[in-house]
Amino acid sequence: MNTITIEGQLRTAFGKSATRQLRSQELVPGVIYGGAQEVNFSAPAAAFKKLVYTPNFQLCEVKLDGKSYRTILKDLQFDKVNDELIHVDLLELVEDKKVIANIPIKFVGNAKGVKDGGKFISKMKSLKVKTFPKYLKEQIEVNVDSLELNGNVRVEDVNVPNYEILNSPRIPIASVTLTRQLKQEEAAAPAAAAPAAAPAAAPAAKK
Repeated sequence: MNTITIEGQLRTAFGKSATRQLRSQELVPGVIYGGAQEVNFSAPAAAFKKLVYTPNFQLCEVKLDGKSYRTILKDLQFDKVNDELIHVDLLELVEDKKVIANIPIKFVGNAKGVKDGGKFISKMKSLKVKTFPKYLKEQIEVNVDSLELNGNVRVEDVNVPNYEILNSPRIPIASVTLTRQLKQEEAAAPAAAAPAAAPAAAPAAKK
């Protein structure tokens, strides 16, 4: 799995004034929790770009004063005015302690319903899972070969060894829907198959 390395420094000053000073130096405050103790640090804003501005799931190794922390991204805060990154929360990975993470979904295969003229629609981009750090991976592959027209793949259909999937089981993650052309063809078919109406009988001639 891809790992982003961030080098920073431990924070010794706190409060609004100290935070403003960090941001004036283009540093982003952050916290690492989940390990033996909570660690407050700061690092250059540019160092977080590859971790923050991507849909990929990655590990993050944070180096602070000669010590390394193996982490994953948990939360972000952005400035409401200029949309700049202003705070990062990281979760330290402890081998014998399960973590909760959002793992991206990768759909593989060719849906049967698409071959029949339908349109494939992805409804979820990731799944929320609980697992040990050693089982974390970049993505969860979901095969859609057997997905038919008007069919759904639901959370309950996904089975990944060593993963507890926390999303509601019945939520659809992908479907194949009828295209407009198929809907028109289906609507036209019954009309074409219906027998022609018998002509009305001519009125009887008056004597």
